[in-house]
Amino acid sequence: MEIKISSLEEIDNAAHAFLKALGSQRIVAFYGQMGAGKTTFTRALCEAVGVTEPVTSPTFAIVNEYEAPALAPVREVYHFDFYRIKRLEEAYDLGFEDYLYSGALCIIEWPELIEELLPEETMRVHILINEDGTRILRW
Repeated sequence: MEIKISSLEEIDNAAHAFLKALGSQRIVAFYGQMGAGKTTFTRALCEAVGVTEPVTSPTFAIVNEYEAPALAPVREVYHFDFYRIKRLEEAYDLGFEDYLYSGALCIIEWPELIEELLPEETMRVHILINEDGTRILRW
């Protein structure tokens, strides 16, 4: 499946469509080059489930935790960015597996670095940048 995002004005609609496609899956790994829009799309997903606090890249913290309102389809969102880890043990040290199996929505940027820890049911999403600047989310 895929979703095309032609402009930032369309990102909210794309986030809602993606959440519908996600269904009950709770682990999403975003693959894409630097600047592809992984964090921007994560921000839109968080807003779509009702997160009201600012959503920022967890590049230095590795994980940011967000809470959604009581009636949202998900109550908690864990946003990971593994760009800066050097060893797989760093993911273990932060309790990554506990997050994965918490039932919360787990959104992972730079999953290539922890691929062997991802469960089989992980939704793997590739964000592609077209020459005209549009984005394609493909899974």
